[in-house]
Amino acid sequence: MSRRSASFWDIDWWTVAIYFGLAMIGWFMIYAAGYDPSAPTGFFDLNTEAGKQGLFLLLSALIGSAILLIEPQFFKTISFIIYGVAIFLLLMVMAYGAATNGALSWFSLPGGFKFQPSELAKFATCLALATYLSTNNTVKDSRTAITAIGIFLLPAVLVVLQGDPGSALIFFALMIPLFREGMTPIIYIAAAVFILLFILGLMYNPVQVLIFVMLLGSLVAIANLTPQLWWRLSLAALILGSILFFKEHTLYVLGASTAYLLVALIVNFTKRKKELASFLMVAVLVMSGFTYSVNYLFYNVLESHQRDRINVWLMPEKADPRGSYYNLRQSKLAIGSGGLWGKKYLKGEMTQGNFVPEQHTDFIFTVVGEEQGFMGTFGVIILYLALLLRISMVAERQRSRFTRVYAYGIAGIFSIHLLVNIGMTMGVMPVIGIPLPLMSYGGSSLLSFTVMIAVLLRFDSQRLLVFR
Repeated sequence: MSRRSASFWDIDWWTVAIYFGLAMIGWFMIYAAGYDPSAPTGFFDLNTEAGKQGLFLLLSALIGSAILLIEPQFFKTISFIIYGVAIFLLLMVMAYGAATNGALSWFSLPGGFKFQPSELAKFATCLALATYLSTNNTVKDSRTAITAIGIFLLPAVLVVLQGDPGSALIFFALMIPLFREGMTPIIYIAAAVFILLFILGLMYNPVQVLIFVMLLGSLVAIANLTPQLWWRLSLAALILGSILFFKEHTLYVLGASTAYLLVALIVNFTKRKKELASFLMVAVLVMSGFTYSVNYLFYNVLESHQRDRINVWLMPEKADPRGSYYNLRQSKLAIGSGGLWGKKYLKGEMTQGNFVPEQHTDFIFTVVGEEQGFMGTFGVIILYLALLLRISMVAERQRSRFTRVYAYGIAGIFSIHLLVNIGMTMGVMPVIGIPLPLMSYGGSSLLSFTVMIAVLLRFDSQRLLVFR
């Protein structure tokens, strides 16, 4: 393979086209979000968000093009150096950064520009994780798995300490490449269970959640028994579960469900299935303790603005309609008012009237919803899904484990950003201040996603070569 073909003609141009399509749509939506009919400005006016975003787009295109000229091995060689620099910046921003929306996570730059180190950390962590896994045999080894988790857990903790748990959540997207490389699914199941318990613990009485824990443990216990006994006990569980509708009897149901669990565990012991029974005993005790600690965590660990965001998501009746709930209510109204085809570009009353706060950043999707309607939002989502599909296809055709891990890391980061941002504008996810990739206003975010994609394209251009 010639150097020319590896560096240019083998670039995945479908990915490039989708990238530019989303970036340009974002630029037009940012312009619409700041458009004032009484005093219209140009797209390149640097005094506006749209003008600055145009500058970021040009800079991103230049940086992305430059990356395509660099040898892929270079990024792997310096991956831990970039990771170290990112960790250093995350530490420095806590001492010298500027506070924005309660988070100390930005460096102020001349000209009114800002830089968020956590955006660089996403790329650096993804690169470092790919390098580490490419030099170790398997994530099924506990030491390798713990080290791999530690690589993305360190920046996540530092971002949480900055007061930005939303951005910290993104680093857990790197569990996706670990799963692809063979990590046990028990970890993912356990994480899903504890997230569910946290949500249930906030929405319901702890006794009711404890009953759920007991029944869940019982069903897992009987799933390992003979089919005949499984069906008998499942029928009993169904009858017992139906009693939960009678809330005044929750204490009696708790006692019955606990007894039911003990019977299921005893049956497992008598059938010499002690390992499962012992595991379930410990798991139920841990989950029960966690259930009763949820309220303490919520009211004593989380900050007030973080509690407000969760209330807006799970319990809007407890949120202030003129305070914490205002953003989400206005976001829903803007998206819903667009109808099927939207109100047309620059014709959105709520957008031009500035009724939706942070509309050019976190709530940029509402501009699409109001002015382009359901069809416009559907088209944008299709473009994002096409990008994720393309990245996954790129990942699977690699001969290099390093590139495959890196590609799935990028896919995971994009997926979480997409899911949370669009979800929070519609009230199905908490409002945690995560930008919409390539579309939200912000140089740090745009440059970070551009570098991620450009490096992946450079790796993919030499996929036929042996590149460990």
